[in-house]
Amino acid sequence: MKKGVQNIFSEVSGTYELVNHVLTFGLDILWRKRASKEAAKARGSLWLDVCSGTGEFAHSLRTRARGEARVVIVDFCPSMVRLATEKRGQDKFLVTIADALQLPFPDETFDLVTISFATRNINLSRPVLTRNFQEFYRLLKPGGRFVNLETSQPGRKFIRKLFHGYVRTVVKPVGYLLSGSRAGYTYLSATIPRFYGPEELAGILAEAGFGQVTWKPLFFGMAAIHVALKKG
Repeated sequence: MKKGVQNIFSEVSGTYELVNHVLTFGLDILWRKRASKEAAKARGSLWLDVCSGTGEFAHSLRTRARGEARVVIVDFCPSMVRLATEKRGQDKFLVTIADALQLPFPDETFDLVTISFATRNINLSRPVLTRNFQEFYRLLKPGGRFVNLETSQPGRKFIRKLFHGYVRTVVKPVGYLLSGSRAGYTYLSATIPRFYGPEELAGILAEAGFGQVTWKPLFFGMAAIHVALKKG
């Protein structure tokens, strides 16, 4: 499974940002800005962006970093990481290629851990996702902040049906048209309707040990920003 997902992201890396912007009508750019603003409240000197991909969220974080705060980016797809490091300002980052379930950092290293539009691609299994959140929890200093930006499930049934219909009829064909990867957007479109609603995801974060879990719905609940703190 892991190798298959890695191959998919290698296939779509060159057009990944473009497809995201087209499919969300540019809203994903605004959502990243809002999430990075929430994340930057963490302060501290060392921030980690997990599953950073082409580095869009990491670059947004860097613009909000105070003083000597450094941003570490991690992804398991070398082609994605290469694109991230080719961007202007890449010298401000520390870069690591690693799996999100086995991150090569000591306990309590970071003041902030973030992930954007990648949580549903780690694994949709609740036990596996809980273990993944526990890994992020391990890396945070006491009182540290975790910020998760991801697609979600609208609370109103009518809007949820419209959202799922859009994903089913538009995401796969448009993604394929722009990227040339049929398998990539067959997979990516399938994960969106199956992902958790905001309350469920908050519950999984709590199971992983996080406290003070809050969330903000975006665009009628089609996406959400979750913020969680490490106790202590």
